[in-house]
This record gives sequence, C-alpha cells and structure tokens, in this order.
Amino acid sequence: MELILKEDVQNLGFKDDVVNVKNGYGRNYLIPKGLAAMATPSAKKVLAENLRQKAHKEKKAVDAANKTAEAIKLLEVKISAKVGAGDKLFGSVTNADLADELAKEGHEIDKKFIMIKGGAIKRAGPYEAQIRLHREVMVDFNFEVVAEQK
Repeated sequence: MELILKEDVQNLGFKDDVVNVKNGYGRNYLIPKGLAAMATPSAKKVLAENLRQKAHKEKKAVDAANKTAEAIKLLEVKISAKVGAGDKLFGSVTNADLADELAKEGHEIDKKFIMIKGGAIKRAGPYEAQIRLHREVMVDFNFEVVAEQK
C-alpha cells in the first residue's frame, strides 16, 4: 500500500514522504490516526506542487538547523547523577535529562529528537547521542555523566 505521510513517523519516514507499507499497518493504524493518506495520482500531483513551493522555505530551515548544530557541537555538557558503588547510577539518565541540560544551555530540543546510543544510561562516564535538528541535519553529540557532588 502506497501512502503519503502527513507527519513524521518513527522508523518509517518524514512528513510528505511517499512510503510503501503493509495493507494492515496503513489501513488500521496510519490512516485512522491521521498520520498518512492514500497516495493517489492526484494526491501525488498536489504533493509535488506543495514540495516545490516549500523548497526555498526548507533551505532557510536547513541553514538555521546547521547553525544550531555548530553551536551544539561546541558545548560540553556534564550531567550529574547520584552514583553508588562502581560508578553505577541510582536510576538512569535518559534523552529527557539530556534535553533539559541542553535547554539550560539555550537550545530547546524536543526529547523525541534525541537518541542516546545504547538507550538509557546506567553508569557514569562519557556517552554519545544523536540529535536530529531537521530531516537533513543530524548531530553526533558527546556528553558525560558524572557523580553528583555531595
């Protein structure tokens, strides 16, 4: 089944992408939730025209995302957490914690656009996350989890 995505869908595609999915997934999940529409020939023509009109606006968004990416690369973020024996954390550090730290530095990034490699962090030390600022702009960001000072 060929569909046009109306919104970004995790592990499938971005808004305005034409994707092929299994019939049940499209009919029972994507279309009823308003995440996609059928990719009819007329809908594809409308999509092509809309994408052509959005092209120059998109360039401005990509340039802004690239500026933000350069600023984020220069940051050194250290997240403090309570640590027990052997650098093991009480609880964990997640993408929401990293989003909060970036917000303190002046970069508002939604937590759903931050992917910490390896999932939630359970030990102190250096880690890497991937931040998606735009569909074309991804940043590999290094940060450190340190023991909370008593």
